[in-house]
Parts: sequence; structure tokens; C-alpha cells
Amino acid sequence: MGHPALAPGYCKIASALIIEDTMIEDLYDLIGGRSTIEAATERFYEKVLQDESLRHFFKQADMAHLRSRQAMLISMLLGGRVYTGKNIRDAHAGSREHGLNGTHFDLFLAHFRAALEEVGVKPENAQKVMQRLESKRGTVLDT
Repeated sequence: MGHPALAPGYCKIASALIIEDTMIEDLYDLIGGRSTIEAATERFYEKVLQDESLRHFFKQADMAHLRSRQAMLISMLLGGRVYTGKNIRDAHAGSREHGLNGTHFDLFLAHFRAALEEVGVKPENAQKVMQRLESKRGTVLDT
């Protein structure tokens, strides 16, 4: 019998959240943690800066700072670290003003997935990372 103060289904929901958090934390470690994320982030920006449809978003960017924040954001999404950067929506406002849209977001995802696989992340784990990144589409694009 459950605790009388808890709503029905509360334990089931709490258990699901604990399992999801554990899966996220396991994913961070599973792909190789900080070093893998930093290597993939470096490779990702190499690809983005070579992509004519994306590089204009970074003309004025401090790339060292951006790489650091991106690695921190990815780590946070995978449960490995706290993100202390700008609000994600605000951080992309300038890019949206310059036309950032869903097609660009798809290209960013494709480049990041390729980067993950190039640094040794198994395709099935790269797909799980992509799902976490995809969950931020609406925030990045402010839709």
C-alpha cells in the first residue's frame, strides 16, 4: 500500500524519472565522457565551418568560447555536467535573426552525428545523443 499523502501513480512517475536520469548519466559515460564530447565538438565545428550554408552564422563568433560552451551544453544534456552558459534560446537569437531555421538545425545535427561517429561513438549511441539534441530544436529555433 502506497503512502497516503502521495497521489496515485506518483511512485511510477518518480521511478521512470530516476530510470531516465540513470540512462542519461550512463549515456555520458557510455560514449566516453568529457574527452569524447570535446573531440566530437572540435570535429563538429570543423565540419560546420566548411559548410557554406552554416559558416556565416559564425563569422563574428569567438570559436574557442563557443566550443567550450557547446561541449558543456552537450555534457549537460547527457547528464555529465552543469551548463553555466547563456540561456539556449537567447544564445541563438542572433542566428535566428540571420535566418536560422529547421533546415540549418538538421545540418547541425547531421554534422554532430558524423563527428560523434568519427571519434568512435557507436551509431546506436550517437542516435541516442541525437535524440537529446533534437529535444532542443524548439528552444534553439524559438518555435
